[in-house]
Amino acid sequence: MASGAVCPAFAAAFYAAAFGSDVRRLDQSHKWAELESGATTIAFTPLHQRETDGLSGEVQLPDAAAARGPVEVCFVYADVDAAYRRAVEHGAVPVSAPEQKPWGQKSGFVRDMDGNVVRIGSHVRE
Repeated sequence: MASGAVCPAFAAAFYAAAFGSDVRRLDQSHKWAELESGATTIAFTPLHQRETDGLSGEVQLPDAAAARGPVEVCFVYADVDAAYRRAVEHGAVPVSAPEQKPWGQKSGFVRDMDGNVVRIGSHVRE
């Protein structure tokens, strides 16, 4: 995820504190950080960094601060209410408190320091 308001090192530290993830890697320049999140790597880069792998173009942002971006991150917890409180206590902006959804998941939503939507949810019960 591009980290616009803050540096990748700060973004990774925020996610570690707010969502209970461990920082896997922080390069010496502090322009790249990764979280330990199982099989998927969550990486943070500076907003002004061009896309990698030879692609050109800038990171695309929503037109308005309240607009929802194209990506939603979801962290799964056994105790969604406690995880939601923890995230808010560490600086996440509340969007909607956890509630039981019709599809069998309890979930709530917050925004990170860059306005990205983060779902705090349980496993879906089938």
